Amino acid sequence: MSDNQPADLLGCYGNDEVKTPHLDKIAENGIRFKNAYCVNAMCSPCRASVLTGLMPSQHGVHNWLDDTLMTKWPHNWSAVGEYQNFPTLLKQAGYATALIGKYHLGVPFEPQLAFDHWVTFPHGHTSSFYGNEVIDQEKQYRFEGHTVDFFTDKTVDYIKAQKEKDEPFFAFVPFNGPYGHWPSIKGRAENEFADLYDEATMSSIPREGLDTKVLDRFGMRITEGDGEIREQFKGPLLLPNNVESLRNYFSQVSLIDHGVGKIENALRDTGMRENTIIIYTSDHGFSLGHNGIWGHGMATWPATTHRPSFNIPLILSGAPLKQHDSVCDEMVSQIDLFPTLLKLAGINPKTSLPSAANDWSGYLNGETQHWPEAVFMEQEETRAVRTKDWLYMKRFDGAASYPLNNEFYDLQSDWAEKNNLIDSSGHERIKLELNQKIDSFFSVHSESEYDLWSGGSAKSNVSMAAFWKDAWGENWTTEFG
Repeated sequence: MSDNQPADLLGCYGNDEVKTPHLDKIAENGIRFKNAYCVNAMCSPCRASVLTGLMPSQHGVHNWLDDTLMTKWPHNWSAVGEYQNFPTLLKQAGYATALIGKYHLGVPFEPQLAFDHWVTFPHGHTSSFYGNEVIDQEKQYRFEGHTVDFFTDKTVDYIKAQKEKDEPFFAFVPFNGPYGHWPSIKGRAENEFADLYDEATMSSIPREGLDTKVLDRFGMRITEGDGEIREQFKGPLLLPNNVESLRNYFSQVSLIDHGVGKIENALRDTGMRENTIIIYTSDHGFSLGHNGIWGHGMATWPATTHRPSFNIPLILSGAPLKQHDSVCDEMVSQIDLFPTLLKLAGINPKTSLPSAANDWSGYLNGETQHWPEAVFMEQEETRAVRTKDWLYMKRFDGAASYPLNNEFYDLQSDWAEKNNLIDSSGHERIKLELNQKIDSFFSVHSESEYDLWSGGSAKSNVSMAAFWKDAWGENWTTEFG
């Protein structure tokens, strides 16, 4: 799992500037999903949803977990520890389980969620790829090199050790790149792939002016910080149309591709490649100037659910699968990984709450598959439904001091999502239908405790507490924030 990478940032998805030969080859020998979408364009909510099969309004992680609040969290707290999660179910079924990479779902200093091999680092935000403190089983120390290389080499070591053991294994490897936030990609990259892009024109990335919603969000952050703003929040204004940082970002993608190649080679060298399924995806997408936005869905106010921030790469490859050299253009959600992977392992994919996840393990094994027509997304005050033809963003309207407007896009005539048709005539029926779909979906896939739209809370921080206090009163607060 990469960190902040849209599907567009792989060669096999049609980008002719980024160099990803290993992942392109894996896609050639497997199956690539064109229309895979995350449920939320922030790190922690997406990871929580992938591991539990639940939506943010069910598990309560609505935003990235702010590490500066860690002292307020319970001892050794896991944000999703109370829910069925597939590492635990795999462990109970006899799998060895390893997390080697970014966790960002609670206190990281001890193994969580039945992971019996635990290699991570203490924080969620990456200020620099170099010189990070790491947690390596029972040891903590500073690793001077690139953290992606660290996680790659630790995964290779783990695979080699598994060769001698008579047990199946699940290795979750969430890299902390390509990331794309300030200041981690400030200036020219220092990694070994930087020279691939020194002359690149970056023509695959649009050059656009900032959306005014980005400026609105930036202004709110200054207000929230009493005139100050964290360094990490400066990116949405400093990075758009910054060619040097774009080249840096692309080089981080190539570094991850190289790491995936080393991991696949380790599987071959140990004789396990033919009996191992490789899944490559990202926690969420990332806008690199698309729609006037740099960053994720919450880089604007209100949040948006445009395609670059939500369309994620999803590739599966391995001899146990019967689908090879194929592309699926059906609508899939990242939460589908929960039932799909468990069924492939022969395990009953039972979730703690009613799940919208769709099991397509049968399709991977050559069977006929029923596919949903839509995927659903949520970003605190914004909920959305996407079909192949339409995108509808619905905004919470219960905060009187913050009036918000819905958005509606015709994806057949406006694939780049530039023309908001919410006030246009001639689409009333479909707008009403999509609005009702959102309401119907979240009436089932939310829990009152964590449904922000019904007065519920969040487990830790939200993007703007003042908005929810305006809606639900000054006594409204988050659970541990």
